[in-house]
Amino acid sequence: MSPLNILHLEDSPTDAYLIEQMLVRNGVNARLVVVDKPDDFCDKLATGKFDLVLSDSSVPGFSAIAALHHVTLKKPGTPFICVTGAGDRITSRVLFTAGAADYIVKDELEKLPASIRQVLDRPKPAAPASGLQRGTQVLVAAVQSLSLARDIETIREIVRRAARELTGADGATFVLRDGDHCHYVDEDAISPLWKGQRFPLSTCISGWVMLNRQSAVIDDIYADARIPADAYRPTFVKSLVMVPIRTTAPIGAIGNYWASRHQATPEQIELLQALANTTAVAMENVQVYQELEKRVRDRTAQLHSANQELEAFSYSVSHDLRAPLRAIKGFAGILQLDASQNLDETSRLHLSRILEESARMGSLIEDLLRLSQVTRSELNRESVNLSDLVTRICNGLAVQNPQRQVELTITPQLTATCDRGLITAVLENLLSNAWKYSSKVQGAARVQFGSVHQADGTPAFFVRDNGAGFDMNHALRLFAPFQRLHSAAEFPGTGVGLATVQRIVHRHGGRIWAEAQPGRGATFFFTLPPAE
Repeated sequence: MSPLNILHLEDSPTDAYLIEQMLVRNGVNARLVVVDKPDDFCDKLATGKFDLVLSDSSVPGFSAIAALHHVTLKKPGTPFICVTGAGDRITSRVLFTAGAADYIVKDELEKLPASIRQVLDRPKPAAPASGLQRGTQVLVAAVQSLSLARDIETIREIVRRAARELTGADGATFVLRDGDHCHYVDEDAISPLWKGQRFPLSTCISGWVMLNRQSAVIDDIYADARIPADAYRPTFVKSLVMVPIRTTAPIGAIGNYWASRHQATPEQIELLQALANTTAVAMENVQVYQELEKRVRDRTAQLHSANQELEAFSYSVSHDLRAPLRAIKGFAGILQLDASQNLDETSRLHLSRILEESARMGSLIEDLLRLSQVTRSELNRESVNLSDLVTRICNGLAVQNPQRQVELTITPQLTATCDRGLITAVLENLLSNAWKYSSKVQGAARVQFGSVHQADGTPAFFVRDNGAGFDMNHALRLFAPFQRLHSAAEFPGTGVGLATVQRIVHRHGGRIWAEAQPGRGATFFFTLPPAE
């Protein structure tokens, strides 16, 4: 059996090699012609005979949709498979609607050989469509491509190719209004016309179309007073159709040219005007999209600046508070050592309270510093055995509280890709909370670390205790700084720890939530998505 001839549009040599090797290893006898530029793709398609076309989702200046559109016109019936690095439901839907045979993600290349066999085993398509049907197909493909365009360059590329192919013309031009001038932005023609040039609106037919807000249909350019004949004599043009891009306040024009006398049909004019109308919508969409992007960038910059100021303020305040606090603690300690015997009971109690509150203030400052540092530190992701980490933390808590008897359950070999230092802070906080809030239970205190599978199959890790719990009606306050659901007299703390935990989990791209009942304990769940 002779090898399949496959035209492959791919700008990554590595991906092209891997795709070829996948076919070879799976017994697909094929000769691949790999191209990485739109012009080379179009040239090979026009001059070669291919059993199949493979295409990346995009190469610079050319999308898979544009490639399929070109295949449909030049080699109708040739199967087309998109092989892309990133799955995109919108693009895949548009490609299938436009006639693509399949859509394969590069992470699943093993599916490609079977797909090729299935595609080639399908019945051959019917005979090529008529001129009007073909024009309609071109228009549909162009409309779909324009709906996805996000910049003027992409619109220009789509319109340049589609305008000529819509009517089988010998040339097409894409003109934009530039103040009082017509700017011939791009063209697709059998020989050069006026690409890149500018002319006053009053001296060219595209200007007439924009100023009069109507199309111009001219079968003999030398018999029409609106045409500057001298400008056309060096060109091949004998007949033309020019339509405005938007009839209200036109922003440009699209033109078709023929090298011999040609009377454009009403259908051809309608097709070209439909392309122009869609182009107007696409250009307006691009403007809206770019404005939204700018707003998002500006808003992001403002938020970034505000966050930087807030973090700097928090860090500065925390540092500036340390010095006077050290002085208070130091002098109060000296007073307690040197003069407590000369103080009455009430004064000694006041002095003791000063030292206790100083220690609490010190803990609060440390927590504030930790909270401010979380957002500034870089994430150094690595594979971390969370079970081993939990075991070490719990051993430390047991040493600090030798009088406590806690039943500890740790699911072994739970791992995640995360920042070891930051995730240690998360687990220390959650486990110390579980230790603290289970300290007053009747009977045995129990603390558990494990994981559960979510609906999408990814794990959610959890720390569970059988302690004081809380009312879920107040759960939204859990992760706000300085918010506490229990009094400091009952369970000491600063109210900053869970805010820090949430920031760390969010920085990893995960989420954290809690479930609890008063007097029946609490469970804190968190996720750690894999690094991209």
